Amino acid sequence: MEPKDILEQARDTMTVRRVFGEPIERDGVVLVPVARVRGGAGAGSGEGRGPGGEQGRPGGGRGGGWGADARPVGVYVISNGDVRWQPAMDLNRIILGGQITAVVGLLVLRSLIRALRRRRG
Repeated sequence: MEPKDILEQARDTMTVRRVFGEPIERDGVVLVPVARVRGGAGAGSGEGRGPGGEQGRPGGGRGGGWGADARPVGVYVISNGDVRWQPAMDLNRIILGGQITAVVGLLVLRSLIRALRRRRG
């Protein structure tokens, strides 16, 4: 695959449609889903000779790739002429944050207990 083709695929993926989903309408309420989309692409090429100069094998090269990440962030709710933002809840992020907080808390508690024991002893 040519580097130009890789970059075109990445550009096509990173469109506004990926950020704002198709509106959903039910009972006079319109929902417009919103996502955070990030991505990147890279490509390379090469020429010349391989190891050993003239006696070595001929050089070459090419390469490339791209990646994208999309996460829901919320939804715009349109009802009775009013627009309000309803953020999405990322349960995995909340659980991870709680675990990190618990580990840090336990490490601090352990340090405090050790310090108190050294003072007494």
